[in-house]
Amino acid sequence: MTILLGIVGVIVLAIGCILAIAANKPSRFTIQRSTRIAAPAEAIFPLLNDFHAWNHWSPWEKLDPAMTRSHSGAPSGKGAVYEWEGNNKVGKGRMEISESVPPTKVVLDLQFITPWEARNVTEFRLEPNAEGTHVVWAMSGQHNFTAKVMAVFMNMDTLVGKDFEKGLATIKQVAETS
Repeated sequence: MTILLGIVGVIVLAIGCILAIAANKPSRFTIQRSTRIAAPAEAIFPLLNDFHAWNHWSPWEKLDPAMTRSHSGAPSGKGAVYEWEGNNKVGKGRMEISESVPPTKVVLDLQFITPWEARNVTEFRLEPNAEGTHVVWAMSGQHNFTAKVMAVFMNMDTLVGKDFEKGLATIKQVAETS
């Protein structure tokens, strides 16, 4: 009985520690990656501003060949909507372009429905320079308590950041070879 109480005590203490660590995680997050592309912003902007072009570069498009996609609203730019539903790797969600400033900025309202609910803002900034264009891909949002607990065990910046890096590398390849 004493051993059982000791085990239960250790489990309760471990859970308490995890919850305390989670409670101290920040409520807001930002994930950001960038790259330099040897192409003008005018060549890159359409890849971001038109959801029909995302199948050429998005790191999530190839994760589920059976994924269903729908486009509505404006054909591109502000008001364009993209919805998807697929396997557990891509889940279900919706994106809408809320701001489009050719050829320098695209802002998206991003809503994940499954496997977890979340609303985030995603922004692409294109900064022309002598070498071509510096492209920044950022996502920010609120962490609810469940997300904070998950963050104790996994680094979302690393996980999502890898996908951003993969996507930016593909955008670079597409833009530089077009």
